[in-house]
Amino acid sequence: MGKIVAFANQKGGVGKTTSAVNIAAAAGLKGKKTLLIDMDPQGNTSSGVGVNKKSIKLSTYDTLINRSKASSCIIETDFTNLYIMPANITLAGAEFELVNAENRATRLKNALLPIKEEFDYIFIDCPPSLGILTLNALAAADGVIIPLQCEYYALEGLYQLMLSIEQVKKLYNPSLEIVGILITMYNGRLNLSLQVMDELKKYFADKLFSSLIPRNVRLSEAPSYGKPIQYHDKYCAGAVSYNEVTEEVFQRI
Repeated sequence: MGKIVAFANQKGGVGKTTSAVNIAAAAGLKGKKTLLIDMDPQGNTSSGVGVNKKSIKLSTYDTLINRSKASSCIIETDFTNLYIMPANITLAGAEFELVNAENRATRLKNALLPIKEEFDYIFIDCPPSLGILTLNALAAADGVIIPLQCEYYALEGLYQLMLSIEQVKKLYNPSLEIVGILITMYNGRLNLSLQVMDELKKYFADKLFSSLIPRNVRLSEAPSYGKPIQYHDKYCAGAVSYNEVTEEVFQRI
């Protein structure tokens, strides 16, 4: 049965989508049948694997409001072993429609139960908030990966996110675990990066992935081509780092 992993952080611009797309693509290349779920109304995960957001017929939104089965909303990408449940701006409506809905926090979890055994890994890209969409992802997940930029504000938000994860564990998902904290956009030449890393090692040493994701131009370019980094430039530092992180994800789950 597939393992479900959410990429979550309420702060935007920390590399959630980049990490979800590239780890999912790496898993596919390593022979794992992989599903990406786009839980962000911006739909960047979908466009990051070449999906035209305007052409989407069924999406994560339809799954959450019980309009369609999850299996009907999944499409195959052009990349090895990689499938996606896409999203576009219609997903923003789910925030309002689920406010008073029955089982509002477990809609995604219930929807994935019939298809979970079809995949080795299911990766969920969450929006940059701790609203109902992220809550659904955390309630459905076996584990959560926290992408984190080496900045003071990102570090400050980490404690709030940890509290939210504990709340989800208590209320909806007792088996939810933190897979790891993934450092993104790392620049070892900056004193701030080194200071934040020292702070993280002090309190979260066991949670940190050993591989760091560097600042990398090719990583930034890849989404504009609708390709994961492994298909845009498989030899660049970003691709190598995400391949290493993916192996570590396999070991941790």
